[in-house]
Parts: sequence; structure tokens; C-alpha cells
Amino acid sequence: MKNTGGAVMSGDNKNADANVAQLSEADRQKYQQEIAALYREYKLGKPQQITQQLNASRIMRAVYSERQLNEVMVDFWTNHFNVYANKAATRWFLPEYDRDVIRPNALGNFKDLLTATAQSPAMLFYLDNFQSVSPDAQMAGNNRGNNPNRRLNQNTQMNAPRREQLKKQYGLNDAELDARIKQNQQNPKQQKRMQRGINENYAREVMELHTLGVESGYTQNDIKEVARAFTGWTIVDPRGYRRTFANVANGTEDKRATRLTRLAGLPEDAKSGTFFFNERAHDRGEKTVLGQKINEGGMKDGLKVIDVLVNHPSTAKYIARKLAVKFVSDNPSEALVGRVAKAFQDSKGDIKTTLRAIFTDKEFFAAENYRAKIKTPFEVVVSAIRTVGADTNGGQIQAMLAKMGEPLYAYQAPTGYPDTAEDWVNTGALLERLNFAVALASNRIPGTRVNLKQFEGRNKSEILNRSIAVVLDGEISPNTKATLLKQLEQPLIEPKLETVADNSEDGEAMENTAMMQNQGGGRNRQRQVRLLPPSGNAEVFKVVGLILGTPEFQRQ
Repeated sequence: MKNTGGAVMSGDNKNADANVAQLSEADRQKYQQEIAALYREYKLGKPQQITQQLNASRIMRAVYSERQLNEVMVDFWTNHFNVYANKAATRWFLPEYDRDVIRPNALGNFKDLLTATAQSPAMLFYLDNFQSVSPDAQMAGNNRGNNPNRRLNQNTQMNAPRREQLKKQYGLNDAELDARIKQNQQNPKQQKRMQRGINENYAREVMELHTLGVESGYTQNDIKEVARAFTGWTIVDPRGYRRTFANVANGTEDKRATRLTRLAGLPEDAKSGTFFFNERAHDRGEKTVLGQKINEGGMKDGLKVIDVLVNHPSTAKYIARKLAVKFVSDNPSEALVGRVAKAFQDSKGDIKTTLRAIFTDKEFFAAENYRAKIKTPFEVVVSAIRTVGADTNGGQIQAMLAKMGEPLYAYQAPTGYPDTAEDWVNTGALLERLNFAVALASNRIPGTRVNLKQFEGRNKSEILNRSIAVVLDGEISPNTKATLLKQLEQPLIEPKLETVADNSEDGEAMENTAMMQNQGGGRNRQRQVRLLPPSGNAEVFKVVGLILGTPEFQRQ
């Protein structure tokens, strides 16, 4: 495929997005049209389908699984070891992350889970550890700056064969090629991208967010030493999906990828996008982490760090507190945290044993902790569907979840979504929850259907009482019930969302719901949800929708 507007892309396609951004609007449209034509020609799906299908499976498993505690812990650990889907190639690794990393270890051993996340291509890419190498590493082909055949921005006097290759590949003349080289030379971001060395992102987050906690007393030097230990933990051909697409389109073999695979000592059939330890990229010197000498050598350095972190008392306390916040209250007592931490330590990180300590603790059953937790949007969606017995394909309902503030795999910061009431309770958020409740009860969400026959009664009072009994187990405050009675005499809230014709298909509706990235914040929002016209008994779905929106239903 000849590029549009003479945009030169580097050999490994790292700069493709930046080059597209530099095109004129007309060239950009032409470029996008050519890409779309290739997608149609080779019957390729849109990248968004990866996360859409994964999100749908997450919702459906949470709704229908008979192993509900396992699903709760999948949600917990997915958030604890947060990965942002919209960072470059990360989304391609997410299905494996959910299937092979989080789910098998959700109720297993914390050390196994931490090791699996550390070796996960999704985490390696998200926190950049896949490109962390020792400055002293003697890697074949790593001396890029001195090789004029490797990069456009190193030397405008590159040798003639390379110039001819680039001119032919990208449809440039000599003047255009020189202009592109000069532009890259003057781009600080491009120069920074060229620099390789130790990356501390994963080292910092594995201590601050995954294990010890920010107040555990580790130092900046500990971060540096941990980063050294994890050099060489990388991914086979991390951007191979782009090269594969180019190969299909151009009908050429990617000799560069084949050569680099051979130089790294990998078998020829090494699968793109899988973890491997690159000995040549590893820092072989002795490390000191939290006062402990680490000199195991090779990949064992990183494994030793994991062992040190898992067995540190701060990790037990940090994990115990997060679990207590999840299952007991936003402010668990230090005594409870201490007992749970002891169970974690005594069991060497066994997750089931740690949870058992919570569920059998006196504070778990204390009156002040009864329904003390506010549901996250994900918990609201899943519990509402289960409560009313709805059927869902997990598709369009993702957009409703996003409007409530919790699109899955879309929290940009490594902290993950918050789990306390102050982060979820405000006027706007509660209105979105009520919008969802009404849309669900009135069968307005494409791909999700509910039969409310079990809630029917001879009059409004009977419908109300029956609905309260089923949805809230009969537990409702006098104030809430009085408010419901008043609302029943008023017109039902109309969700301020787009509608679709009642003969539209769910797949079309979902495809027309595009993700809209919020560049400045930590959460992504979606465009307006396209709803169906309401259907069913209006009196019944009005009552059920309002009850699903009550303060009582927002509590766990």
C-alpha cells in the first residue's frame, strides 16, 4: 500500500499514528479510506471489536455465572492490576489477560497472580516494561543510532540503496525524503522514542499499587533496583499485528521480524505477542531491594523480587485493606485489617483463606457495616439484570455502563477505578443510574430483554409492594417509600438518550455506538446510547425502574 501524502513510517511502524496526525485533512480522509478498503478486502474486523466482545463476555459471565464470588474477584483483581485498553497495542493482549491471567488466579495464590500479571503482555505493554533494557546490554541490532540503514532521522546522508528503498516503498522523491528526515530530526518526541534504557514505570506501580502500597517506606532507589531486576522481561514481536497486516496487504515476508527473532535466540515459530525473557537485555549486576541482596541472575532476579514483595508485611496489610474496603466498608478498622493481613501472611498469600478471614469476622456481620457499601456502576448493572431476571448479550449495555462512569478497561491511570462512595455518589451519577434503571425495566436497551410479569398486580399499590419485596427484599425506608409514592403520580423520567427504530438490530445499534476517548482524563466516555422505544406494562416498568433507582438498591 502506497502511503498518502508522502508520510514516512519507520520500519517497525512505531510512528504511524504520529505521521497520520501530520497529514492534511484531505490526505487524512484519503488515508482512512484506503485503510477501510483494506479492512473490507481482507475481511478484517475493527479493533474496537476486541474490547467490545471482551466487555460483553465480562458482563455476561458476571450475570449468568454460578460462581459469583469468583466473578466478584475477577472484577476486583482486574481493577487492582489495571490495564488501559486504549494504549496502542494493549487491547490486542486483553482477551489473554482476562482468560489466562486474571480468571485462573482470581481465587488462587497471590504470588501466582502477581507473577502472571508481571509476565502478561498486556501489563508489559501498558507499563512499558517490554522495552526496558539495561544500558549496558549487548544486544544484536540494538546500536540503532550508529546504523544509517535503521532510522530516517539519524543521518540525511544515508547510503544510496537505503534511500532508494525508502523512496520506492513510500512513493517519495529525493526532496520529500530529505524533508521528512529533517522533520524527524527536529522532533523531540521522536528523539526520545529512539532512546532505550531502563524503564521504571512497572517497578514503581508494582510496589505502589500491586503490593506494598505508597506508604510502605520503599525508596526511589528501590524503584530503580526493581526496574533493573525486570529488564529483559519483554514480548515477542510486540507490534506484530501491524506487521502482519502490512504483510497481508503487501504480500511480502517481514524479513526484519524474522531476523530479530533469530537474533533474540527464539525459535522460528515463536508466537507474536507472547512473553519471553531476553537475556541480552537484562542487567546482570547485583541488586538490592528493600535491604535484600538479589543476585540470582537472569530471569530469576525478577522472580526473586516478586518473592520479596509478596512476603513483605506491607503487602499483606495493603491487600487486606483493599479487600476489606471491597467487602466490608469504605473505612475498615485497623483491627480488621490486621486480622485479615495475618490470614494472608499465614497462608502465604492464599486468596481463599484471606477471604474466609473477612467473611467470618465479627466486623463483617456488624450492624454498622450492613449494606454500608455503595455499588460501583458495574455492580449496579449486573445486580439489576440478575434481580429482574433479564437476558442480555452484553453488547449495547456497555454504553450504559460507560455513561455511569465505568467503561471496562478504560481507566487510563494504573490505579484502576475507585471503590468508595465519595467517588460514585453525586447528582449526575445518580441520575445516570436512574436512567439505566428505567431503560432496563422498559426494555429500551438493545440486546437486553426483561419480562416483568412476576411484578404485576391488581393495582399500583400491589405492584409497588411486590416489586419492593423482590428487588429490595422488602427493606425500604419510610422516606424512600413516600418518595416512590409521589413519583408514581408523576410522569416517568425520560432518559435523555438517542432512540432507534424498534426494528433495528442489536448488532447495528452496537456498531453505531462508538467509543470516544477522553484525552485529558482517566476515564473514557461513549457517545449517546441508542435506545429502543419502551415496551411492556407501563405501570409495572415504571415501578420497577424507580425501585432500581432507589438509594437502597445502590447499596451492596
